[in-house]
Amino acid sequence: MLTRKQYELLVYIKKHLDSHGVSPSFDEMKEALALRSKSGIHRLITGLEERGFIRRLAHRARALEVVKLPENHLAAIHGATLPPRPAATIAPAGSTAGASAHGFQPNVIRGDFRHSLPGAVPAAVAGAVSIPLYGRVAAGLPIEAVMDHDQAVDVPADMLSRGEHFALTVAGDSMIEAGIHDGDTAIIKRTDVAENGDVIVALIDNTEVTLKRLRRRGASIALEPANRAYETRIFGPDRVRVQGRLVGLMRRY
Repeated sequence: MLTRKQYELLVYIKKHLDSHGVSPSFDEMKEALALRSKSGIHRLITGLEERGFIRRLAHRARALEVVKLPENHLAAIHGATLPPRPAATIAPAGSTAGASAHGFQPNVIRGDFRHSLPGAVPAAVAGAVSIPLYGRVAAGLPIEAVMDHDQAVDVPADMLSRGEHFALTVAGDSMIEAGIHDGDTAIIKRTDVAENGDVIVALIDNTEVTLKRLRRRGASIALEPANRAYETRIFGPDRVRVQGRLVGLMRRY
């Protein structure tokens, strides 16, 4: 199972080989996937190689060979967009009383995942995409500090839009009135921008990571909980950095 970025890189390498007869350089791959560093490309290539999709040819520069392509590669190669999300796949769940009041209601995948990683959809689910599981959202570390985490979860492809995604395990009950429970697996789209009312992964002072609702109050940023037992925290704009936006939840029963 490939992550979305692995899939995009594999298709790009295939196109480049077909057009130029040689694999792209790391700089070309970094630019094509809009990544910030070559280390990200290295991780993607290693993942593709481990899964048997590409092979590095020894003693040759820029020597990558595409061994195989996933079954749904034709749509991507011809530039087709991914299929739209079917409404039947995701059912609204959780506590909706607080959610509706704040204009947010999570999408939750229900099911018994006892034979999977915590919060994971069984790998047998058709159309699943593997995304990194970076740990607990209240771990107190920047996302970058756990990016090499070796766990992953399988997520239905129609939960994801274009772009890079990762998963975090929710710790605590500060967002319970928005239907986000302790132990849920939060599906996060990586982004550094968000709108008022979005539930975001926020990095505070480069040390603390938290999942809260974003509100801008003049020049300040408020991180709102969805639990009356917790207080809203207000920070200067230089103290908070958006690391992702919540797009879905998975829950074990």
